[in-house]
Amino acid sequence: MAASIMVSLTPGAGAISTMTNALNVGWRRSIWGVLGQQIGLLILLVIVACGLGALLAHAPGVTTAIRYAGAAYLGYLGVRQLLLARAVGRVAEDEGTDAGTAAENQAADSGDAAGVSRYLRPGAMVMRGTWVNLSNPKAIIFFLAFMPQFIDASKPVVLQYAAVIVTMIVVDICVMWGFFAPAARAVGRFARNAHGQRVMNAVFGVLYLAVGVLLIFLH
Repeated sequence: MAASIMVSLTPGAGAISTMTNALNVGWRRSIWGVLGQQIGLLILLVIVACGLGALLAHAPGVTTAIRYAGAAYLGYLGVRQLLLARAVGRVAEDEGTDAGTAAENQAADSGDAAGVSRYLRPGAMVMRGTWVNLSNPKAIIFFLAFMPQFIDASKPVVLQYAAVIVTMIVVDICVMWGFFAPAARAVGRFARNAHGQRVMNAVFGVLYLAVGVLLIFLH
């Protein structure tokens, strides 16, 4: 249990994704992104439990390809987040303008609002959460070293693997939704106006890009 908590508390793309969602849609709705992350985590854990992780760990070419694909996806999320910063800020600004100005900008505003709405809908958050966890091939190698410590080969392994997987998913949900999502509230006060929303979303966009770069260069 303690090991699972430490794994979940380690800052990474999952934590950034959770805090980003919580900042934009609130603590309650950020659960969609957290659930998406659990889908990705479940897939990784099943891969390791089925023994496929060992094959991937000894296939440098495949691991490298996954790593670069993951870095590209995180880079994509970073760019999307920077674009979201612009769109959210613009919508927030226009909500505070007078009726005449709002009418002049109605077409642009509706386009920005529609883009923000699509990006923050539950299905989109679930999909992003899933791919965020799947984008890191190092997780497979880590779980290969982590999971066997809790498996007794002299006993049926299926139930043991199931128990480990359920424990890690429950712990990760508690940490993401119970720690990182509420942590976004601490910075939420800086995003109460258009400028603050731009800044915070831009910061998270840069963090996505930074994690993507680290994924490439840190082996």
